[in-house]
Amino acid sequence: MQSLNRRRFMQAGAWMTAMAVTSGGSRSSRAQTQEGNVLNPSASIVRFHGDGLSLTPSETAALLEKLTASTDFEPDSYSRGGVVEALETRIAKLLGKERAVFMPTGTLANHLAVRTLCATRGGRVIAQADSHMVNDAGDCAQTLSGLNLIPLAAGKSCFTARDVEEILARTKSSKVTTRVGVLSIESPVRRLDNVAVPLAELKKIVAPAREAGVGLHLDGARLPLYSAHMGTDPAAVAALFDTVYVSMYKCFSAPSGAVLAGPASLLDDLYHARRMFGGGMPSVWPFAAVALHNVDEYPVSSAQTLAVAEDLFARLRADGRCAVERVPSGTNVFHIRLMKGDPADWRQKLLQHGVELPKPNLETGVFTCKMNPTWVRSTADELERTLLDSL
Repeated sequence: MQSLNRRRFMQAGAWMTAMAVTSGGSRSSRAQTQEGNVLNPSASIVRFHGDGLSLTPSETAALLEKLTASTDFEPDSYSRGGVVEALETRIAKLLGKERAVFMPTGTLANHLAVRTLCATRGGRVIAQADSHMVNDAGDCAQTLSGLNLIPLAAGKSCFTARDVEEILARTKSSKVTTRVGVLSIESPVRRLDNVAVPLAELKKIVAPAREAGVGLHLDGARLPLYSAHMGTDPAAVAALFDTVYVSMYKCFSAPSGAVLAGPASLLDDLYHARRMFGGGMPSVWPFAAVALHNVDEYPVSSAQTLAVAEDLFARLRADGRCAVERVPSGTNVFHIRLMKGDPADWRQKLLQHGVELPKPNLETGVFTCKMNPTWVRSTADELERTLLDSL
């Protein structure tokens, strides 16, 4: 397992506060956590799926009741002002950017980012073939903004600097001017089990595009996850790009939402385009409030989660009844395979003991799992006993 540079990460002062109510604290057992946290009726559940806490509706409602009880809580008006503005300011500072704008979805955040960057540069967008923008956005950039996506490196976490240079050279040799306006990178890559593109590699890839005046966008939906597992300050990653999008529901456990950050010259008036595309929602304060509450908590709980995971994986490998494999160059995704027994039966037994596994692959019986902050509701010793006693 890749070691976490905890000292460096903990020095990223923008992300440091004590564990708050939704994490269930740092109690040694799930039973203690459940007794001590009235806001979370399922606070003893440890989930082997999801990037964040995966709060239930009742948990979210209880948390919102607490957050909105403050006399200085201020809702937004059409996605502007109040707690939404506070969240935008917080994310901009976290990423080292001048400005940030709330978006209802990551799809819209990515779309408006590449649309805005392309406006003065050119209509071609280089992107990974396995990225969200290419596969999961319904061709919105092409259909709604007339952009031309150039997918590269199918089946790989990212293309190379040489790939970028070849595309740029081919564009220059064209008889009709068709400039590349934006290079977009997603990291971690969801479709490839949250594989990350290392910071050193990112620097190499973006260099030729930056030199050529191409705009740079990062689909950093899981950038907090990237930072936690790669031991890198999120601002150091964001500094390589003009614009960066971060999801509010993946790691920060909000019901929905995204934040796009970048220079003020690009984003100051972007709320107009947001509304033009139907994204100026009348009230998004529930999303913003939960995300803002969890921004500072996530890196602390992530460090604790990694400590539990390292201990647990070592215990399971020593026992031998479960095969545990990390994803190469990965982040929080790992695979569990039973050496003997029925995977579906094991999953049902674990659920009765407060551990939620995703459904196994029907052909291989392998569970594709994720570590997340719910793991700090337990200890490696308790999880080992639960997993193995249920076999």
